[in-house]
Amino acid sequence: MADNASKTNRPRLMLLDGHSLAYRAFFALPAENFSTTTGQTTNAIYGFLSMLANTLRDEAPTHLAVAFDVSRKTWRSERFTEYKANRSSSPDEFKGQVELIGEVLDTMHVPRFAVDGFEADDVIATLATQAEAEGWDVLIVTGDRDSFQLITDHVTVLYPTKGVSELTRFTPAKVEEKYGLTPAQYPDFAALRGDPSDNLPGIPGVGEKTAAKWINQFGSFAELAERAGEIKTKAGQNLRDHLPAVTLNRQLTELVRDVELNAVPDDLERRPYDRQALAVILDALEFRHQNFRDRLLAADPAGGAAEAAEAAPGVDVDGSVLASGELAPWLAAHAGAELGLATVDTWKLGAGNVSEIALAAADGTAAWFDPTQLDAADEQAFAAWLADAARPKVVHDAKSLLRVFAEHGWSADGIVMDTALAAYLVKPGRRGFALEALAVEYLGRELEPATEDGQLTLGADEQAEADALMRQARAVLDLGEAFVPKLEEVGSLELLRDMELPLSVLLARMERSGIAADREHLQSMEQQFADAVQHAVQEAHDAVGHEFNLGSPKQLQEIFFGELALPKTKKTKTGYTTDADALQWLADQTDHPLPVIMLRHREQSKLRSTVEGLIKTIAPDGRIHTTFSQIVAATGRLSSTDPNLQNVPVRTDEGRAIRRGFVVGDGYESLLTADYSQIELRVMAHLSEDAGLIEAFTSGEDLHDTVASQVFGVDRTDVDPEMRRKIKAMSYGLAYGLSAFGLSGQLGIEAGEARKLMDTYFERFGGVRDYLRRIVDEARETGYTETMLGRRRYLPDLTSDNRQRREMAERMALNAPIQGTAADIVKLAMLRVDEALGAASLRTRMLLQVHDEIVLEVAPGEREDVEALVRREMAAAVRLRAPLDVSVGWGRNWESAAH
Repeated sequence: MADNASKTNRPRLMLLDGHSLAYRAFFALPAENFSTTTGQTTNAIYGFLSMLANTLRDEAPTHLAVAFDVSRKTWRSERFTEYKANRSSSPDEFKGQVELIGEVLDTMHVPRFAVDGFEADDVIATLATQAEAEGWDVLIVTGDRDSFQLITDHVTVLYPTKGVSELTRFTPAKVEEKYGLTPAQYPDFAALRGDPSDNLPGIPGVGEKTAAKWINQFGSFAELAERAGEIKTKAGQNLRDHLPAVTLNRQLTELVRDVELNAVPDDLERRPYDRQALAVILDALEFRHQNFRDRLLAADPAGGAAEAAEAAPGVDVDGSVLASGELAPWLAAHAGAELGLATVDTWKLGAGNVSEIALAAADGTAAWFDPTQLDAADEQAFAAWLADAARPKVVHDAKSLLRVFAEHGWSADGIVMDTALAAYLVKPGRRGFALEALAVEYLGRELEPATEDGQLTLGADEQAEADALMRQARAVLDLGEAFVPKLEEVGSLELLRDMELPLSVLLARMERSGIAADREHLQSMEQQFADAVQHAVQEAHDAVGHEFNLGSPKQLQEIFFGELALPKTKKTKTGYTTDADALQWLADQTDHPLPVIMLRHREQSKLRSTVEGLIKTIAPDGRIHTTFSQIVAATGRLSSTDPNLQNVPVRTDEGRAIRRGFVVGDGYESLLTADYSQIELRVMAHLSEDAGLIEAFTSGEDLHDTVASQVFGVDRTDVDPEMRRKIKAMSYGLAYGLSAFGLSGQLGIEAGEARKLMDTYFERFGGVRDYLRRIVDEARETGYTETMLGRRRYLPDLTSDNRQRREMAERMALNAPIQGTAADIVKLAMLRVDEALGAASLRTRMLLQVHDEIVLEVAPGEREDVEALVRREMAAAVRLRAPLDVSVGWGRNWESAAH
């Protein structure tokens, strides 16, 4: 909490040591939990900003600045070449984060300083000295104890004592309590003690207690040096022997208080954030946690999150809350207008409801209504408007709206823009597409924050909440207009209108249909996995000789590396890792049964959790209604949630048994599954134009046997299973940007052998090699990759100075065109199949799309026609140099329909 100084009228300056705090934040938060899709680690950024938000809230400074180090070359290193020479280079994961912290601070209009030849502490000392002289209170936030010399009655140091989440307030009394010295005496004490972190040597036999005693006895280091001969002990002799070094220490620990700066304390008054720019960079860093963003925005000098926002010029909404009988006339008055549409709705277990609807026009008028209060004329007018393709509509997340509108018997046509899909096509790498964030980024406009469950609900102030929904509808409309030129710029306007919008209609229908589930079978599977888990627990206890918690990493570390003395695995901050890779390595390295038991326990636990999740999502209609997303995977692939059907294993016996729990529903004859054979490799052959690979596809022989015979120089009949395994891993690995190191890990061979295998492969298939080189070079020049159908993925990190980020971007550049093209082909196939089913007036319907596999529910008597239709439409989706090959299977459940 702020001290009494905050209650005075004195200006209050807060100064932060940027490098010191960022480094502490880096080690306080696990790097593996904080990274963007492009590979940029963000733990130091998150920790620093979280600390900053909390400290601004608690201390309420009127003025603020952050100082950073420029390099290790300073006046101190020139005077003492060994100064900080013992420090190792910063971890790769830390690199680049300080620069990004600076970019965030710029959007918050926080002044930052970095002066050649000086450390951040010197800058802070200069500003603190100036501010105190002008009668200000000063707060210094730093992890460097040298700053304690600056402490006075009006200068306080906030020193991190637990990561950066807990700060201890050091005042003159606190310094005296801890060290028995005044702040002015602290640099004398530090000189005697030495500082290993700065590589400043101490005096043998002289610790903190002796150093403090001498300073108290003689009053200062200068007096101690003058009278060093009075100390008759061995420590005194050591002092005299090391006096030149300690004297240098004293010079180096003194902070400079007159660094020439381009600003004075008066220039550091806090200014309102550039919220639009801040939102953009927070989105780029993929910081989506609302509490984090709210805390950061709450510290804005302009005021709280929503209160500080003002609508941009020309977007005032003249809204009306419509009563029964008023909607039909309102729609008639806006007959030719393009309208923005926003709703409050719910959807759970295959059922939903729309409780509020708002419409907005470009002329500033808007309307809100409760659909349950419509009279017959209103209901008819709204349904007609919604279904009229000639009356354009702009929405946010069309699929969700279409899905829930059908619950009311409404069908929708004429949706010309989906702002969520548009934002995704413009920036597919971002993690979130919330309307509020897009409004800030693209319109410079803030909308009222949603409630905890993401919905607005009418409460005591109905007019205010109706106004909020109408402003959302207007924001949707304006975003739609803003996205048109941006989509044209990235060549994705046709992709939106011809593929993604029609697909959202189909996906909404698929989500409503769901797929029938055999509850009894799944419950039996759950019990089977539960029994297997308990059996593994007992086996583990027997193997060790006592009970322990198999879910406790700490206990596992004690048992594996203490009791059992097994070989050490990779060292992490919390000890030696016991993750799946480590357990597999231990199983290969030792004969002890525990690693194998633990692997089986985790596998069975995961399977049990998967089946539990499936059972919980069986709706009252006996079907599972997954939710598909078009805006999660940057490559364009669809994802599945609630439940995630991509989590159901495909190639294991247990996974196949789970799939038997998905069955044909009442009134239908069978399930039919269809997918493309080796689609990624066919796309790679097409894009690379490699004649040898294309010939391998068109020969009619087994692809991997054919390729293996060419790579290893043997006859096809002499290709053994190990050769085939290596070539299969190689071929698919190249399509996914796999490196030689990754291939070696996948095949369990040395990296040198993996590199040799890749070189041999490329010698035979030079077109693939040249294509993979060319695609990265072209992406580095343009900044993006592109699929056959024009889907772009921007990769700015291809030119990054950070090796880790650059290599991650290069791998993405390798796989994005191949995976993205494959995803586009599957989407086209889905649309073609669905359109053909409708044209043929067949009752068969599409249910699922998982891992590039399409699942249909076939009506009685339609199987032969549907199979022919599916093969025809999927094969004709696009023309490739390595022609598409469609595999089809059918059966009473998902597993028996496999092919």
